[in-house]
Amino acid sequence: MNIQVAVLCDAATVDNEKLNLLGAFDTVCAPKLPATHPQCAVALRVTFTSEDEGRHALGLNFINADGRSIMPNFPKITVDVKLPEDLHFLTRSFIVSFQHLQFPEAGLYSVDVRFDDVSRASIPLLVKHTPLPDPA
Repeated sequence: MNIQVAVLCDAATVDNEKLNLLGAFDTVCAPKLPATHPQCAVALRVTFTSEDEGRHALGLNFINADGRSIMPNFPKITVDVKLPEDLHFLTRSFIVSFQHLQFPEAGLYSVDVRFDDVSRASIPLLVKHTPLPDPA
C-alpha cells in the first residue's frame, strides 16, 4: 500500500474517482485557548496492490507533541480491498470530516494515519496562539 496524499484541509470531495481538495493547511491561528477549529477534513489517496487484498482497519488519531490523543476512541474505518483481474493496482480516496475540533493548548500536533495499527503517515499541524490586539 502506498499513501499518495495525506492532508488536512477545509473540505474535500471525490468526483469520478478524482480527489478534490479545498484549502489544505498545516497551521491553525487561535485568538484564544483552548482553541476550537470549526470544520476540517483529513483527505487520503491510497494505492493498493494485490499484496494488500483483504480487510484492513484505517485509524486516524489527532495527537499532541507528547503523543497523547486529543480525541481518543475515534472509530476505525473498515476497508475491504479486492482488485479486479484486469488491474495491477487500485486507488481509493478517503475523506473524514471533523467539526469543532478542540485544541487545549498552542503547540505541535499531528494526525496519525494507521492501517492495521501500523503508522503509515503523519500530517503535521501547528496551533499558534495569536491574541487579538487590545483596542486602543
